[in-house]
Amino acid sequence: MDLSAFDLAYDQLRARWPESTEERDVTTPYGRTRVHVHGPADGHPLVLLPGGSATGLVWFANAPALGDRHRVHAVDLLGDAGRTERSGRPLRNADDLTAWLDALLDGLGLDRTHLCGHSYGAWLAARYALHAPGRVDRLALVDPTQVFAGFRPGYLLRALPTLIRPTEARARAFLAWETAGLHPDETWQRLYALAATVPGRRLIAGRRPQVAGLRMPVLVLLAEHSRAHHTATVADRARRALPRGEVAVLTGATHHSLPLTEPERLNDRLTDFLR
Repeated sequence: MDLSAFDLAYDQLRARWPESTEERDVTTPYGRTRVHVHGPADGHPLVLLPGGSATGLVWFANAPALGDRHRVHAVDLLGDAGRTERSGRPLRNADDLTAWLDALLDGLGLDRTHLCGHSYGAWLAARYALHAPGRVDRLALVDPTQVFAGFRPGYLLRALPTLIRPTEARARAFLAWETAGLHPDETWQRLYALAATVPGRRLIAGRRPQVAGLRMPVLVLLAEHSRAHHTATVADRARRALPRGEVAVLTGATHHSLPLTEPERLNDRLTDFLR
């Protein structure tokens, strides 16, 4: 069977991961989930959740550093573009997403793990940490959306054409606007833009999580020039809301330039926090 343009871009980005990376397809009641696994078998587990359209492969520039000490599990999200399949139980709401993550961690044999998410993945990570605090040792939220504040109206307005009638060109234009000349990796940009055209995508939205209930250590890393939300507002709310929170701003970064542009700073922050 001929591969789609998205599949070809997916395989090209997969080639950027370390050679020792393993591919695992984990059976859950909601379908098989693709997980990219890297790092020592005895390393403390770290589960990475990407932003929408990014796929778990977006962490390719972070996996080598994070995989020095940790067993990294980068996940293709349920309902999004990627190699995670949706079958079995219907995906209806945020409770289904947390149930899916429960089943995924069970299938990976992870009783406890560090958990890190970017953007939409950070929203899901925060919800899961509240749902199953006993399974999350440390939580890292990278420019989280819909966690401490809503989207900027201008961001939603720019995203609207891609949401209503998605095309690769529209997704690229939106990405170029938000990243403001930072030029994220071209292979990933192509994958992100093509993800918008994949049929059947369904990202589940939900209420903001009650982050004051998070009792584990939490790191919030924010993009200085994020166009998704007002960074100063998010930083202030995070500092006031989190009992064991640490907040830092990554200078020069935008929302969609993370986590792959200038990954060393992000990797250093995460590694120090997880240590």
